Amino acid sequence: MSMLAYDGTAMLGRQLLRMRNNPGLLILTQTMPVSMLLFFGYVFGSALAMPGPAYRSFLVPGLLVATAAGGIMTGMFQAAQDTHRGVTDRFRTLPMNRAAVPLGQAAADVVVTAVGTVPFLLVGLAVGWRIEGGPLEAVGAVGLLMLFRFACVWAGIFLGLLTRNEEAAGQLGGATFLLPLLSSAYIPTSGLPGWLRTVAEWNPISAVATALRDLFGNAPVPDGAAWPLAHPVAGSLLWCAVLLGVFVPLAVRQYAHGER
Repeated sequence: MSMLAYDGTAMLGRQLLRMRNNPGLLILTQTMPVSMLLFFGYVFGSALAMPGPAYRSFLVPGLLVATAAGGIMTGMFQAAQDTHRGVTDRFRTLPMNRAAVPLGQAAADVVVTAVGTVPFLLVGLAVGWRIEGGPLEAVGAVGLLMLFRFACVWAGIFLGLLTRNEEAAGQLGGATFLLPLLSSAYIPTSGLPGWLRTVAEWNPISAVATALRDLFGNAPVPDGAAWPLAHPVAGSLLWCAVLLGVFVPLAVRQYAHGER
């Protein structure tokens, strides 16, 4: 465990340095959620029954979770890039814990995401979003958000190691934009057709978005919804546990064995 912590910290530093040397990607990932907030909040929101400020309060937690789900795409692309360029093969020759490289990548991604959440929340406050719940609930919401991001990055790392190609990872990662559209990130699920509502309510993004809205005090838990939305905090933790339980061992195994 001590070797994993030491090696993982070294890989965390390597990933942070790598991100610092790629400012274009950082700027894009930081500005995209803000742009979506302004677009959806003022353009798309005008077509909904909710008045503007109410919809923006509903939207901010949803966009936070949609951005966290983007960890699948970033984790996939970075892992595929390292594999395609031979960096992963060189790491395998070093005497380090096999879990250290994917762990360092996932931890660095969460650090960058946490820093990037601050300006997004400031813009959210500027457009009318407020924390209506208590401070402990707000801290719990942020912690749950980072846990979900961490779990999504592990899923992306496994897929990136599996694809082993930057172009394929980029194309497959683009498809992850559909996941928030099939959830309650942008609109309530109550108005969806029966089968589509079921899909949306069992989407992990819906559970985490509902949990954040409940913890921030922005919207009540919907009545008559599926279990993950009726118990959003428990449902979110369960989804995170499932994602981590599945993709952490798969990613570590794929990293350790490569093409074998």
